[in-house]
Amino acid sequence: MKIHEYQAKELLAAAGATVPRHIVATTPDEAAAAFEQLGGTGAMVKAQVHAGGRGAGQLKGYADKLGGVKFCPTKEKARAVAAAMLAHPLVTKQTGPEGQPIKTLIVQADAEPAKEFYVAVVLDRASGVPILMASAEGGMDIEEVAHHHPEKILKVAISPETGLLPFQARRVAYDLGFTGEQVGKAEKIMMALSKVFLDKDASLAEINPLAVTKSGDVVVLDAKIDFDDNALFRHKDVEALRDLSEENPAEVRAARAALNFIQLDGNIGCLVNGAGLAMGTMDIVKYHGGNPANFLDVGGGVTAEGAIEAFRIILSDPKVKGILVNVFGGIASCATIANALVKAGKEVGFKIPVVVRLEGNEVEKAREILKAAAADLPTLKTATDLTAAAKLIVELSK
Repeated sequence: MKIHEYQAKELLAAAGATVPRHIVATTPDEAAAAFEQLGGTGAMVKAQVHAGGRGAGQLKGYADKLGGVKFCPTKEKARAVAAAMLAHPLVTKQTGPEGQPIKTLIVQADAEPAKEFYVAVVLDRASGVPILMASAEGGMDIEEVAHHHPEKILKVAISPETGLLPFQARRVAYDLGFTGEQVGKAEKIMMALSKVFLDKDASLAEINPLAVTKSGDVVVLDAKIDFDDNALFRHKDVEALRDLSEENPAEVRAARAALNFIQLDGNIGCLVNGAGLAMGTMDIVKYHGGNPANFLDVGGGVTAEGAIEAFRIILSDPKVKGILVNVFGGIASCATIANALVKAGKEVGFKIPVVVRLEGNEVEKAREILKAAAADLPTLKTATDLTAAAKLIVELSK
């Protein structure tokens, strides 16, 4: 689960980090009023969307070059920039060409940064513990730094039991080049970052940039925090921060039905039971020249209701020209699955090709069920092995 920048900053501030003053705005007039409240001498207007690279992005359909982050020297400029952002989707490297609509802004007091750094806490899967990553090369080009100069990224392992220790944070601060009182301020922010990551079951906690201002202060200019969905039941306060309008509607719908679904850009829908089998199915579709439209794991015990909702979600994507059903009957009987598919076909209506490959428990009985339903479901085809099924659905979806 993702949250907005201003929400991430509020969590970090509650843990002891220093953040610039900011005010949330949803209209141009609110942005102008916020500018005045912050002193009226200059402020940043920042789009709040679940995508990185906002500053380097571009408002889609807007005549002038304007991204999702803009310094405004006057109240009138803040109002005009806010109006433009709220009226046009923001296109970044992470949104795709369609862009992301902007519904919320923050107006942030100008911190006048003199030097920018990068700090984050992530899980290192190789060592099995969280690590603090930091670099003196912060800002929009941190990905380039990591790619071309990985030696400039400092890494410190964090004990899940104790969290980041003060001496570790101070060592990193010195290695990054902080001096004098700045060391303590940077240490405090890194300790807060580690605390939020561990206490809230985050999967990513990132500050980019962490800035030293011209006055010598150390502040969190931007922040991003992602959370482990499987741990949200322990953090109702975090779950309350979720903005469903920023998420894919089909994925939200699938989650409500306990379906593991991720929408992709292809034209062949995939309905599979089991995450590993689902990934293998997508691979073989791609191998035979097709493009998967989704990842969909309906779980081991497929029910008629689950199958029906899965088909409806897949068919809500206008790009889908065919569906491949690949189910292994282990706990669930293939016959039960076949009956569920027939019921789904009759209720939803298969107007595009649907190729079914079943294997496992009671598979022969399942094939008889599908064969008997063929007259009522003419677009429903069967295949005895996955390769044949993949080839068939690719051909039928052209």
